[in-house]
Amino acid sequence: MLESILWILLAGFFVGQITRRLKAPALVGMVLVGIILGPQVTDTISPDVLAASAPLRAIAVMIILMKAGLGLDREKLLQQGTVALRLGFLPAACEAVFVALATMWIFKFDFLTGLLLGCIIGAESPAVIVPAMLRLKSLGWGVTKGIPDAILTGSALSDVLLLLVFNLLLSFLAQEADGGVTLPFGITLSAIQLLPLQIICQILMGVVLGLVTARLLVVLLAKQNWTQNAVQDTLVTANFALLLVVLAEKFPFFSGYLAAMATGFFLIELDAPLARRLRSGFDSLWIVAEIFLFVLLGASIQLQVLEQTLLPGLLIIAFGTLLGRALGWYLSTLGSNWNWRERLFLLPGNSAKATVQAAIGAIPLAQGIQGGEIILAIAALSILVTAPLGAWAIPTFAPKLLERGEVDPTKVAIARRIVILAAVDTSALANQVLTKAADLARRSDAEVIVLHIIRTNDPHGVEHLREKTQRLLADIRYKFLAITGSIPEEIIRVAQNYQVADIVIGKRGHQPWDEVLVGSVSQAVLESSPIPVILVEDERISVRDSE
Repeated sequence: MLESILWILLAGFFVGQITRRLKAPALVGMVLVGIILGPQVTDTISPDVLAASAPLRAIAVMIILMKAGLGLDREKLLQQGTVALRLGFLPAACEAVFVALATMWIFKFDFLTGLLLGCIIGAESPAVIVPAMLRLKSLGWGVTKGIPDAILTGSALSDVLLLLVFNLLLSFLAQEADGGVTLPFGITLSAIQLLPLQIICQILMGVVLGLVTARLLVVLLAKQNWTQNAVQDTLVTANFALLLVVLAEKFPFFSGYLAAMATGFFLIELDAPLARRLRSGFDSLWIVAEIFLFVLLGASIQLQVLEQTLLPGLLIIAFGTLLGRALGWYLSTLGSNWNWRERLFLLPGNSAKATVQAAIGAIPLAQGIQGGEIILAIAALSILVTAPLGAWAIPTFAPKLLERGEVDPTKVAIARRIVILAAVDTSALANQVLTKAADLARRSDAEVIVLHIIRTNDPHGVEHLREKTQRLLADIRYKFLAITGSIPEEIIRVAQNYQVADIVIGKRGHQPWDEVLVGSVSQAVLESSPIPVILVEDERISVRDSE
């Protein structure tokens, strides 16, 4: 098992990065690694690891749904009204029905068997959609109207709906359905009549249990301080979320995945600082979980069953997406404030399939459902086609179809490279400027540009400053620049060229030209810089003035 895990992590990571550098989604490389390492090609992955792929995928899906919940914005969801709810039902339902009709025509399935395939194909992939939508939120695309939030919520709800219908149809087709349930007063409801009640119960109980779990986590982690750092916060929260998923399998009256997502959402409302720490922790967990999820997903794909169903399968997927899902998107956004470009974005933004298809695609075949091999082949084909396309299309078309708004850093982690500029001279004050820049860099994992503007021919002073920089910034990535020119203009020019977040500069110097820095230079930088400026005052002068 250990050797298989090493292959999965190393090959999955590096091949994923290679595909990213080739301008393709990293998950494409990870899925290819899974296919190559899986039993269909080299059979490198241990059978024990393959046997554990279902629970490993469940852990990965829990992590990504916690990330989704921690990134939701209540105000934007309320602003959308019923759009998010309609996105959770109508596109998936319409696609499932259209897929059923297409399979009746192409493969001569009966309607229930076709609908079973429709439930598999219609489910959306949180592993593709959630990271992509959170990325759009961090960049501001569509945030003004809450479009990423609506897609995130709708995706989770649609998976709850389709999984319920899938289990019901599986029961009928396997001839395991009972006679229904008898309620008080002698009312008997069939399984189909019970379906709306089951859906409502799964959603409501999932939300309620998510709220209860969030309150419990706030008490344990924030009020009673059972943990000492963000890593322990993340570990405890992940275990509680996974417990919800496990309990939902034993007591299927609520959706465990929806409960996990609701937990993240309510944590933002109950304790925003805790949610911010957890957001960073789950970002780190997803780095590992993503590799396992997509590599094991690739390993589960059976290549030999794809050949005979390739063209018909592509036709069914296109028919369900372009006609069925498009109808659902139109009905979902009817009466909303979305323009036609934003509605068109739903095609790349709300169509990817991967996780659910890998989890349930083989179940009909395992239970002896007629046409099970075809169902499995089309499920695998939907992963190979829509997951890479969705991961590529979302960031590609978002700038073309969505409007860019202001990012709310309290709801989503903004991933960006942070650079700090430290403007130094050859005086003793350089120690304090470099120490301050180093402190800021360590707090935010930033890089530092050390800028020295040469005013006199003092090579020994510059070399001494280089050595001092190397000593004080030994554990920080930095770049040392020694240039000539006007001090304030060069500081601002370099800061803008390197897109720095802050400028750190000394308030008082001791060289003849540095005396100017006390007044006109620092004042000029403060008045003309569009970038925040941090002034570091000479501690020795501060002490002397206080005396």
